[in-house]
Amino acid sequence: MSDTGRRHEHQAEASDTEVSRFASFFMAGFECSSHRRKDGVRLDLIRATSHNLHALGDYRGCAELGLRTIRDGLRWHLIETAPGTYDWSSWAPMVEAARSAGVQVIWDIFHYGSPDHVDQGSTDFVDAYASFAAEAVRVHRSIAGTPPLFCPINEISFFAWAVEVGYFPRVGPEERGWFKRHLVKAAIAGVRAMREIDPACRFVWAEPLIHIAPRDGTRGERRRAENARQGQFEAYDMLLGHVEPELGGSEDVVDVVGLNFYPHNQWYLNGPTIPMGHHEYRALSEMLLEVAHRYGKPMFIAETGSEGSGGPAWLHYVCDEVRAAMSSEAPIEGICLYPITAYPGWDNSRHAEVGLFSVIQADGMRRLRQPIADELVRQRNLFTAKGTD
Repeated sequence: MSDTGRRHEHQAEASDTEVSRFASFFMAGFECSSHRRKDGVRLDLIRATSHNLHALGDYRGCAELGLRTIRDGLRWHLIETAPGTYDWSSWAPMVEAARSAGVQVIWDIFHYGSPDHVDQGSTDFVDAYASFAAEAVRVHRSIAGTPPLFCPINEISFFAWAVEVGYFPRVGPEERGWFKRHLVKAAIAGVRAMREIDPACRFVWAEPLIHIAPRDGTRGERRRAENARQGQFEAYDMLLGHVEPELGGSEDVVDVVGLNFYPHNQWYLNGPTIPMGHHEYRALSEMLLEVAHRYGKPMFIAETGSEGSGGPAWLHYVCDEVRAAMSSEAPIEGICLYPITAYPGWDNSRHAEVGLFSVIQADGMRRLRQPIADELVRQRNLFTAKGTD
């Protein structure tokens, strides 16, 4: 272990709160998308980043830096080899690696990608997903022996948008909002099925946190922008049973409200990204307080990060805003750096330099991106002084 790693580990042991449901306030997330692109190419980011071969080392590397809660995922397309037939060899070693490394993992059950024999737009999809999720609980319990933390479906809002606009392959009827409701219905069925197997299951979610501004000051434009902005809350409102109760939502479906926030999460209606510092750019702390007042549930930043040299400054900004929101009593329990490793871009496989760790090098190791690591140390100290981390 490096001197930097020992310093991080000592800080983590001395400062972690005992009241949070998470093992650490700062977390690491491994990119685990496994969907097909609209051109039919299947992505598998766990394989593309070699995380499937280096899970134990990756988890230990995170733990050395005090990141003892991890977001990771299952690859449904590899596991369900035929309808109702499961091969867990791609996931079981990762569960064992997490146990060996002593890290807590939030497992994404469904991170966009499903087996080719599963039609995501069919009525059978709900049952297929719920059955798969229930079996995952059985496998996790047999290996880990502890109640699992699951994210049932990653980013329902983005997933639905991607299908509706054709960024992902289109499925189901071309009816606005249909696929989002379909995913919510499946997610709720999965939660019920998983809790039947293990009532101690806890469910953490991840939805985009966005802001949309009008391009001009006309009343109609402001109304359209606000309607679009409010769309970010639809998935949580349905999951919690606040709207469309026929889908089966209820308060117990959501244990923790997860929010994904990146530099590109604010834009003009049908227009470009709003740059930070612009008068239309909304402070993250204000956005977090809006969610806290709306739902009154524990929250965490489920994904955040910036590519390239902007990474440390972005982490600085997010942490400052989280502290400001917490000072106003927003119940924020963590910040997840996502993705934690460099990875090949979805659309063209370009090298995306993000997170704390490089791709696997020739010696079989990942390199630490020191500027991000240094900023993480600084931010951990600030949260420790606040009595949070």
